[in-house]
Amino acid sequence: MEGIRINKYLSAMGICSRREADRLLAEGRIRVNGKPAVAGQRIMDEDVIRVDGRTVTADLKGEPVLLAFHKPRGIVCSTTSNDKAVNIIQYIDYPGRIYPIGRLDKESEGVILLTNRGELVNLVNRARYGHEKEYIVTCRKKVTEEFLQKMREGVEITIPVTDAGERDRSGAGGREYVAITTRPCQVRRIDEYSFDIILTQGLNRQIRRMCDALGNYVERLIRIRVMNIELGDLPEGQYREVRGEELKTLERLIGLDRQDQI
Repeated sequence: MEGIRINKYLSAMGICSRREADRLLAEGRIRVNGKPAVAGQRIMDEDVIRVDGRTVTADLKGEPVLLAFHKPRGIVCSTTSNDKAVNIIQYIDYPGRIYPIGRLDKESEGVILLTNRGELVNLVNRARYGHEKEYIVTCRKKVTEEFLQKMREGVEITIPVTDAGERDRSGAGGREYVAITTRPCQVRRIDEYSFDIILTQGLNRQIRRMCDALGNYVERLIRIRVMNIELGDLPEGQYREVRGEELKTLERLIGLDRQDQI
């Protein structure tokens, strides 16, 4: 099947969480191409989505923009905020409509991409493509070799059913949470309390849940790379435009045809 489920699409665009999207759908507050949206509906690139009368997709046109932003701790990665925290769009105050590509939880920091290009949002977020994201994690307890090996092999974690894949959702049987085992990943020790990890999936609070499941606690989590886009020495709270060869490499990695660019 083509397209992306509407609750996942709205989450990827930074509009709301999947759970919130499901609630908005049930209340009839979302329309696709002028018609009421339904749960499970799939969104195509050409569709126009409105939430409470506000257009989600029409602003994804015009001059292409892709930003790499060093998100500070305490900023939420959505276009709205229900916990009174400053959201990423308010913080950046960019002079045009942009959306975050994926998310970093409120307590985490590091590089996150923002764009007005709908095809980038969809292609970068598609977990089945196994796009790499790299993090440096500092824990409260020492990281043993046994801990690191279990992280490499995959850890069983519990996540909200709204954040699970279609196969896990279909087998949830009405439960709010499901247990899944994370994909194998690359992990290397940095020092006694920290490690570097490269993921190819993006489950909600995945690294924190993995550490919790193994009896450890994340003190600091910083994302240093999204595919070929590195945090480098970009100051906290600042952004830079992604251009030139760096942009071309990203487009090649996600399989974006140049003739299909906006």
